[in-house]
Amino acid sequence: MKPPVVDVWERLRIALTENMNLKLLSFVFALVLYSLVHGGQDARRSIVVDLEVSLPPESSDRVLVGSIPQSIRIFVRGSNQTIDNLRASSVSVQIDLANKQPEHVLFEPQMVRLPEGVNVELEQFDPPSIDLHWEQRVVRDVPIQVSVVGTPADGFVVKGPLVAEPKSAKVRGPQSDVMVLQFIRVDAFDVRGLTEGTYPRNLAVERANPRLKIEPTSAVVTAEITREVSERVFQKLPVAITGIPKGKATPGDVDVRLVCPPDIVRSLRPEQIVPRVDVTSKDPAGSASLPIQVRIDKCDAYTQPKEAVVRWGP
Repeated sequence: MKPPVVDVWERLRIALTENMNLKLLSFVFALVLYSLVHGGQDARRSIVVDLEVSLPPESSDRVLVGSIPQSIRIFVRGSNQTIDNLRASSVSVQIDLANKQPEHVLFEPQMVRLPEGVNVELEQFDPPSIDLHWEQRVVRDVPIQVSVVGTPADGFVVKGPLVAEPKSAKVRGPQSDVMVLQFIRVDAFDVRGLTEGTYPRNLAVERANPRLKIEPTSAVVTAEITREVSERVFQKLPVAITGIPKGKATPGDVDVRLVCPPDIVRSLRPEQIVPRVDVTSKDPAGSASLPIQVRIDKCDAYTQPKEAVVRWGP
């Protein structure tokens, strides 16, 4: 005859709950023992750590060119507990290039900086080494170039090229970078809305190449703004003589070049432009070589030729 099912479950419950405190204590001891045994075993792990490089001072004759990796991977072996607690942020690989400039660097365990009290075995580096490229450091004076952005107020223009002071900068760096430079840029000069006048500004030097050291770091750039002008030439205008009742000029007509605001130039007619020669002599007869003058408001006038020979008298 089979025992009732309820008896089976009752015996199972008694077996599980009998001496419960002793069973819990045994379970705790087993966990502690497992932790001690497991923590004492060796484990292997790879971590990516920062590569810290001490470069030569600016006064040295050689400079490092090319790129250096920011990080490398290292493989370490140690107890499970030590490996589990090891953080990449607390480990670094250091290369001292301040006094020596090797072409090739082989990574070695003494380059690794570990947290105090951490004991692990350094097994491997990836990459195991790096190549370095050095160049001669040179110094050269390079012209400063200035650019303009925007436009002045209506009726005004930038007069001539902008002038920088100093006109050149001293550039120091790798020979291959310095010798190809044709000019050094400064920040663009913004002329938007400017009217007539002279405007000096201190503009910073642009540093597109971080390997170059540029002195000075800024330059004073001056922009001169003038009124917008146009030119127009009036040919063969007769020369008028003033100051004497009768006289004759040689040549009798000249070419006149006017430099004026555009609206004035467009509105002028040839009959409005009168080249004049003023005779101030009190002699009743004579001759003189005198300058030819043209007066037009807001315009500069230039004649060709500049003088005329005037003769007067009986």
